[in-house]
Amino acid sequence: MKTDISNTDDVKLLVNQFYDKVNADKDLSFVFNDVAKVNWEAHLPIMYRFWNANLLGIPEYKGYVIDAHFSLNEKVKLTQDLFDRWLALFEETVDFYFEGSTAQLAKQRAQTIAQLMFFKLRQ
Repeated sequence: MKTDISNTDDVKLLVNQFYDKVNADKDLSFVFNDVAKVNWEAHLPIMYRFWNANLLGIPEYKGYVIDAHFSLNEKVKLTQDLFDRWLALFEETVDFYFEGSTAQLAKQRAQTIAQLMFFKLRQ
């Protein structure tokens, strides 16, 4: 039986499983690993804090998520298809592990983030 996202361990599960999917995806893996050269050991804890803040109200995240994407977009064009793929993998991961109001919120926030980020990158 699935439960809702309710604590930091749930957020870590979501983030870890999502980025496992990203790393297995030929298009997204290229962007994250070959172009952005993400240091996963450093990046994952940032994502835990980001999603803890967004889903659980734990005020740990400090930063502006779009900044890194502006510089990345200069190296490789971040297309609507890439954002759609990112969002599909995120929603698929949420749905596989969780159900409930916070799980729905996670998907809504991810949609908003993807739309807003793509919009800002196109300006």
